[in-house]
Amino acid sequence: MAVMADTEVVNQTTVKEFILLGFGNLPELQSFLFLLFLLIYIVTMAGNILIAVLFVTNQHLHTPMYFFLWILSCLEICYSSNILPRMLASLLTGDRTISVSGCFVQYYFFGGLAAAECYILSVMSYDRYLAICKPLHYGTLMNGKFRLQLAAGSCIIAFVVITILTCLMSQLTFCGPREIDHFFCDFTPVVQLSCTDTYLLEFIAFCFASIDIFPPFLLTLTSYICIIATILRIPSTTGKQRAFSTCSSHLIVVTTFYGTLIIVYVVPRTNSLRDLNKVFSVFYTVLTPLLNPLIYSLRNKDVKEALRKSLTMRKILRKNTVSGGRCGCCRSIL
Repeated sequence: MAVMADTEVVNQTTVKEFILLGFGNLPELQSFLFLLFLLIYIVTMAGNILIAVLFVTNQHLHTPMYFFLWILSCLEICYSSNILPRMLASLLTGDRTISVSGCFVQYYFFGGLAAAECYILSVMSYDRYLAICKPLHYGTLMNGKFRLQLAAGSCIIAFVVITILTCLMSQLTFCGPREIDHFFCDFTPVVQLSCTDTYLLEFIAFCFASIDIFPPFLLTLTSYICIIATILRIPSTTGKQRAFSTCSSHLIVVTTFYGTLIIVYVVPRTNSLRDLNKVFSVFYTVLTPLLNPLIYSLRNKDVKEALRKSLTMRKILRKNTVSGGRCGCCRSIL
């Protein structure tokens, strides 16, 4: 009996690292996937960093709407950097191993940032609702203190929830298979490798996922319904078309993000959905961070104007620097 107990303890402590299978079942597409995801990562980072820099350097963008866009861009920078570099390294080198502690750290930041983005997107829709449907009270309601509270509250709630869930996950033991059929450390693929009973943990995770996804989604949906109802009362046809164009773009991004999250984390798992989870995960981990700066910011007139002014000022400074250098040379020659 003692020998069997010792063997069981050894087996339960043998797993020190996991293997992220990722897209290893498509060996002929590894180079193509590497180039594709590298391009997506570069464009994502460039777009979101550009938005963040423009907000910080341009006083005209220091409004509630652009403040939340700045928060969203910062989240997207961290969100993408938590997943894509590790995946790119795996595609390039073929090394798919990740330590157990590293896996938990990746899941912690992924879960916290994803939940924070859910709340920030709903806050942004509420901000647009106040601006369009309650314009006379917008300045009073969306003051500096309130928007800071909304942003801080969104991040705090998100990371408190994921801290509890990650602490519970860290109590699991792993003594069997160590292959994770995913391209990053997500909750379900990791928990499925545990030797211990995970029913309670999965129930808690389901409740947390429902809290993080459904209330923000319903708030976002309600806000846009009210916005659309207000837009329909606009007498100008051109104004209606412009407003509908903006709202439809936002709704596409929000629906893609929330829809895939609901399918992966809330909808009961069937064999067909289990096989598609990896595909759905690409939407909210890779494509949404790419689309957000394009849809929410770079198509915006104020952001385009701020970018144009920044580029113009840079050209002027560069021209003055060159001119100054020439004058200095002429003076030295004389």
